[in-house]
Amino acid sequence: MTPRRMIQNQANPGSPAEGEPGFVVVGKLRRAHGVLGEMVLEVMTDFPERLVPHKVVYLGESHLPIKLRTVRNHDRYLLVSFEGRFAPDAVSDLRNAVIYVRIDNLPDLPDGQYYHHQLIGLTVLDEAGQKLGILTEILETGSNDVYVVIAEDGKEMLLPALEAVI
Repeated sequence: MTPRRMIQNQANPGSPAEGEPGFVVVGKLRRAHGVLGEMVLEVMTDFPERLVPHKVVYLGESHLPIKLRTVRNHDRYLLVSFEGRFAPDAVSDLRNAVIYVRIDNLPDLPDGQYYHHQLIGLTVLDEAGQKLGILTEILETGSNDVYVVIAEDGKEMLLPALEAVI
């Protein structure tokens, strides 16, 4: 089982340029909630417990750093607020912003488990060592993940992420 992560199908999804931090999506801000500057956060991580007050997260594609002020559960979402933003109008510009954390701040996983971003871009070989293609995307189906592999001729192959197949 691999932890859930939002994966974008990219032509070159590999590691960032040397020296640049990498980021993974942990949630998406939806709307303001109440009058204290809280926002509803749609959780997109298997580790929501790591989103705690005073943790620095990164907003949007520009990865603007911002510190969480409060974090609390709300149904299947989290309610979060940010330092320096104390009213609904102070957070309205954050609506639909994606929240990231740095890859180097992710928890270690047990042996044999990998984050999706660690698998994207890998070369896929068959049992005989012949190249099948490049893993470009991971689809989350509920029962098991499905790996999208693109062969050199451009054909797409779907491989279920099951021990009997991988």
